[in-house]
Amino acid sequence: MKKSEYLNKRKELLNQATQALEKNDLELFNTKEKEIKDLDDQFEAFAKAEANMNALKDVPMANRGGDMLTEGEETSTAISNQADEKEQYKNAWAKMMKGMALNQDEQVIMDRFNPKNSTQTAETHSVIIPETVTNDIWREAAEMYPLLADLDMTFVPGDLTILKESSSGTDADWYDEATEATDGEFAIGEINLSGCELIKMIPVSWKLKKMAIDKFIPYITTLLAEKMGAALAKAVVSGKGKPGDGDTFKAQPKGVIVALSAEVSTPQIIEFDDATDKLTYEKLTLAFGKLPSGYKKGASIYANSKTVWNRLANLKDETGKPLFIQDVTAGGVGRIFGIVVKEDDSIEDDGILLGNIKKGYACNVNEDMTIYTEEKVTLRRTNYMAYSLVDGAPRTTKAFVYIRLKEV
Repeated sequence: MKKSEYLNKRKELLNQATQALEKNDLELFNTKEKEIKDLDDQFEAFAKAEANMNALKDVPMANRGGDMLTEGEETSTAISNQADEKEQYKNAWAKMMKGMALNQDEQVIMDRFNPKNSTQTAETHSVIIPETVTNDIWREAAEMYPLLADLDMTFVPGDLTILKESSSGTDADWYDEATEATDGEFAIGEINLSGCELIKMIPVSWKLKKMAIDKFIPYITTLLAEKMGAALAKAVVSGKGKPGDGDTFKAQPKGVIVALSAEVSTPQIIEFDDATDKLTYEKLTLAFGKLPSGYKKGASIYANSKTVWNRLANLKDETGKPLFIQDVTAGGVGRIFGIVVKEDDSIEDDGILLGNIKKGYACNVNEDMTIYTEEKVTLRRTNYMAYSLVDGAPRTTKAFVYIRLKEV
């Protein structure tokens, strides 16, 4: 099973489960929930089998004779041990999150993955979320927000500096031997991603904590994906960036729209009063004309569900032919001028973002997710606080065009 097939099938089942809940059809929801879990188990088993096959290919039988371990066997054994340790840590972590007592072996592996330093106490010590769980969190967040799925996110610890072109100057030119070459105007700028605190508190009742571990982990994963993903997606679109003197907002990634709005005369923003000047074929072609051809390949059109179906889906060209062509094969809901249209609720109502996120935006997770727990005895609940350091900023504003429709 290819990963793309798995993700597409899982997204389809999630949509069906959501529709079942909206219709109060619990029987259908339970059926879809089981299908999703069975699909996850099938994909996990396939991935494990594929990894085992690759390990077997790397260690031929000729290297296994006698009692002496060969280099290939040592590597295979190390990989197996690492995988076993990660799975053991995942189960120990889940037990701890549920407030269950850990046995000696589980406590050893918890301490191995979470070494305490001299400034931490039992009350303030954070716990690293297992790698497989964080991968699932980011994956589910990307399913909910296609903009994040298109983002080329990096995971470099600490501050990260990315070089960018601040002035491209003129193209190369032709010379003869008698003519002196002139200096170009090419200049290099920097994007400094220092990490902004992304935090979400999730209260879970003691009753819910009694669910089985194989149900508890997906439950927490989905909650964190929904909340952390929503915050990051909205920051990529409209985050305010780092506060200056007199600013009261907290440090956050710098959003695309904020960067476009800061430019003189805002050349990459098209804004008009939709009450008197409707979104038309000509207005849309004007926006496409502002996106350089080098960014069109890989670009997408992002808008929330209301804007997609009330605005874009009803557009027609000058002959009355619909511009919006339904197509779910490319990860979106349709196409306009061959570019995929994707529903993303991080975009404001009546806003349309055309852009190449992969090429135009840099995002780094400076510190992956850790989690703190706090017991609220009188309320009979546990507060889980997820904490991560994330930063981002546009590499270039030329990779984006924003249409803002205003109603009066």
